[in-house]
Amino acid sequence: MTQVDSSRMANAIRALAMDAVEKAKSGHPGLPMGAADIATVLFTQFLKFDAEDPRWPDRDRFILSAGHGSMLLYALFYLTGNEDVTLDQIKNFRQLDSKTPGHPENFITAGVETTTGPLGQGVASSVGTALAERLLAAEFGDDIVDHTTYVLCSDGDLMEGVSHEAIALAGHLRLSKLIFLYDDNGISIDGPLTLSDSVDQVARFKAHGWNAVQIDGHDQKAIAEAIKQAQTSDRPTMIACKTTIGFGAPHKAGTSKAHGEPLGAEELAGAKKALGWNYGPFEIPEDVLHAWRNVGREGASAHADWRQRFETMEETKRSEFQRRVVDRKRPEVLGDTIRALKEKLVATPQTIATRKASELVLEAIEPIMPELLLGSADLTPSNNTRVKSAKDVKPGDFSGRYIHYGIREMGMAAAMNGISAHGGFAPAGGTFMCFTDYARPSMRIAALSHTPVVYIMTHDSIGLGEDGPTHQPVEHLASLRAMPNLRLFRPADPVETAECWQLALENTTGPTVLALSRQALQPVRTTAHADNLCSQGAYELVAADGTAEVSLFASGSEVEIAVAAQKQLSEGGIATRVVSVPSLDLLLLQKDEVRHGIIGEARVKVAVEAAVRFGWDAVIGPDGGFVGMSTFGASAPAKDLYKHFGITAEAVVKAATERLQRN
Repeated sequence: MTQVDSSRMANAIRALAMDAVEKAKSGHPGLPMGAADIATVLFTQFLKFDAEDPRWPDRDRFILSAGHGSMLLYALFYLTGNEDVTLDQIKNFRQLDSKTPGHPENFITAGVETTTGPLGQGVASSVGTALAERLLAAEFGDDIVDHTTYVLCSDGDLMEGVSHEAIALAGHLRLSKLIFLYDDNGISIDGPLTLSDSVDQVARFKAHGWNAVQIDGHDQKAIAEAIKQAQTSDRPTMIACKTTIGFGAPHKAGTSKAHGEPLGAEELAGAKKALGWNYGPFEIPEDVLHAWRNVGREGASAHADWRQRFETMEETKRSEFQRRVVDRKRPEVLGDTIRALKEKLVATPQTIATRKASELVLEAIEPIMPELLLGSADLTPSNNTRVKSAKDVKPGDFSGRYIHYGIREMGMAAAMNGISAHGGFAPAGGTFMCFTDYARPSMRIAALSHTPVVYIMTHDSIGLGEDGPTHQPVEHLASLRAMPNLRLFRPADPVETAECWQLALENTTGPTVLALSRQALQPVRTTAHADNLCSQGAYELVAADGTAEVSLFASGSEVEIAVAAQKQLSEGGIATRVVSVPSLDLLLLQKDEVRHGIIGEARVKVAVEAAVRFGWDAVIGPDGGFVGMSTFGASAPAKDLYKHFGITAEAVVKAATERLQRN
């Protein structure tokens, strides 16, 4: 390590954080000031990274779960020589188009491992990151994959419910290369933490199967010794680092006033004086900057050694690692595999639930896609997420490709974010559609950060039947369609399910929801079209006999209802077409001419979906007919419920004919 006093190196972090927040007139100086000693020890003595290549596959991961303290991360990036974060970027903290936004975003700033901000998300996604490392190591060997995930978390992270899900899973799997550094400053926004919390976090983590200790977070020797011990543990470790928020500030240190607002000119000057930092705004003395830049370069030799080992790998394994981890490409044969499956499904049509059809698709693609990492939130038999050849991921055995996440929907979704961000795997996890409510915050982070994960959401409507309205989603399709950069597919039969799976896996710039039925559905696709008809979100399934007077639109389990209604209308002399809409949101993203061509010019438009109307007016217009739900469901067999709520072919026919007469 450099000869520059490490306390001066820590003070460089504090000074940059104070100055940036002051210039921006907003931000959170307290955490960077309080946690600077922790970060200094970690980066100068332990973290394996190469500042010139922040995406080197075998780097250690550092996740700032307490994303409000983002200036800690940006200061470290600038000091160590990350080209993305210049001094000008530090000066533009929280400004439009800067690479230093208010909370870290991994698609904006190189070196940010995962998008954080909503407390608990970094903690939970780190479990997936650490798990992905162990899974890859089991496959490619420790010579190529051997790194640690470090997480800096706060009181707020550990109060959020998702943290309980995350640390329980990590403790169960004994993810020994996961180390939490807990910024234990005892302060929340409202004031002392004792206002709302009295949990013994060390005891809590131990109860979850972690190694946990408490230290002085400003004693750099104690921090270093705790990390050394954590590196030799056979289980994950939490190091509770007792710190002072806003360390150095003469009046605000140790108070909530240091959390989320600029210190002010007088307090900032007093803090610099107390820290012995006699430099102007954004000024880093040459010897301190040189010492930090040397830290940023120290990982270059480890990177070069790794590169040499990588180049001497067996060729097949090396190319597979390159495809999956470095290039992040899907198998070239994926499209051919789906086309072959469609031909098989058409040749032997089956009346099955789309959740079962999804299982058939997984059985077909699992042999050609070793990165497919499946799992379920304790609903494996219901979600149909497990293929016959699947081997479970177990504590100490990471050779499997199936994860039992437990009843932890948000934890599962967050872990999949971490798995995907790490690289090497295509994670897909299942639960009931209704429980997207539990998973939604993690799903939103995936959409925001362009993270490709797949959510297998079964039991997608009142068609699940007897479990009743607590489990019957009616508003969920609309709410998920409203989320930017999230694709939702609701296939109508096995062929559409295969096409939607292909589109989900080929989407590498965001997450995908597959909404699947519990009840069996009649096959509506009778030809194995070579192209993927679902790729534009919708397509004409049944053409009208002549110029269409009526267009019927439906998704998923209601497509067969629309087909039955079309038959009745056609037999009555009304030219009617059916448009299957597996992805309403994708349809609405098409160019005007494409979208208008699919929607058509029929003077009457009716949509049918066992959900609320919201969103469909973009297709059918405000005066169009809609057959669906306007209330919560009920407990009864599925067929009785469809009849009770009037979601039938007869109701569709009535809606169409009434509008024809009115027009």
